[in-house]
Amino acid sequence: MTTWFPTDRAPGTGVFVAQDVAAIAAHPEVTAVEVVHLVAPRLHDGVALTEHQGIRVRRVPMNPLDPLDIIRVARTLPRLLAGADVVHSMAMSSLAPLVVARVGTPWLHTEHWSGLTNPRTVVLPLRPAVGLVKLLLRAPQTVTAVCDYLARPIRRARYPRRTATIGCIVPPREHVTGRPLRPAEELRLVAVGGLVERKDPLLAVRTIAELRDRGVPARLIWVGGGPLARKVTRLARRLRVSEVVELAGPQDPAGVTAALEAADMFVLPTRGDNFCVSAAEALVHGRPVVVGATGGQGEYIDPAVGTLVGEQTPQAYADAITDLHRRTQHLTAAEIAATIGDRFAPVRIAEGYVAEYRHLLRSR
Repeated sequence: MTTWFPTDRAPGTGVFVAQDVAAIAAHPEVTAVEVVHLVAPRLHDGVALTEHQGIRVRRVPMNPLDPLDIIRVARTLPRLLAGADVVHSMAMSSLAPLVVARVGTPWLHTEHWSGLTNPRTVVLPLRPAVGLVKLLLRAPQTVTAVCDYLARPIRRARYPRRTATIGCIVPPREHVTGRPLRPAEELRLVAVGGLVERKDPLLAVRTIAELRDRGVPARLIWVGGGPLARKVTRLARRLRVSEVVELAGPQDPAGVTAALEAADMFVLPTRGDNFCVSAAEALVHGRPVVVGATGGQGEYIDPAVGTLVGEQTPQAYADAITDLHRRTQHLTAAEIAATIGDRFAPVRIAEGYVAEYRHLLRSR
């Protein structure tokens, strides 16, 4: 049961949840999966029953900010979830209806929200929600987080209830496109993420200007959209780097792959992430990574192929980029990809969830 799942109106919403569901459904011990999608009315495509990648999806309209709507949906849940061996909810906004419904089925919840680890990045009107989510997280028998960085505050909120860590799906690639083993005419950098404050794209632009002031001919392509697009463009123009800063906008997986394969290095000056899927994707594509130090990305980035930057300044990022570029020149893309391997392959993530289902049923 989730509030984040793709619809025809918003095909990119909750893609990572859909990936988890598909992996779980493919596990040999799982005989049937049905998704109850508590869909926001503005994203509802009007279809009550449908299929996604062969999995049955039941859409139930719900405004997660409307308490009366939550109560209305909670009354329907005992019927919708009847017959399930395990209820698996994903995303914080799916917690309240299940708490209100008081469904007796063994319940596992998966959380991704960065507001639990970096509440200062949450917009001021929503900060009270951090405390509410921590309270609601005490209700499921088991909660899983996508990294230990996120699991730590959840464990504190839930103690002594069970909290486990299961990563995000980042499929390994059968073929890794090579990278140059000699200095190129330009250092081609790529970032993948929203143009939002937390990802700090303005710092990325300042870093490009800093690199070029040092005589390093760097170029940046940013894949992703968001409200800071105009500010990024204006800053690039003011710093006279607009010719080497390209906003590629949102891309489908093929577009992201193309951008990563065309780059020498991945750079994301994030102020705070939990898992940072885009950095893991860069690694499986065989590209070294420079990312902000706040988050769970340090749990899978090998220092030999990636740098965590603890200071949000263009000088610190420029230093990290030039140093990592020098240190990884001798490495092939396959060698870089091998540092992460198949750790986050769908079959491994599914096995982690199924192991937690087994534990839930034994505990019951």
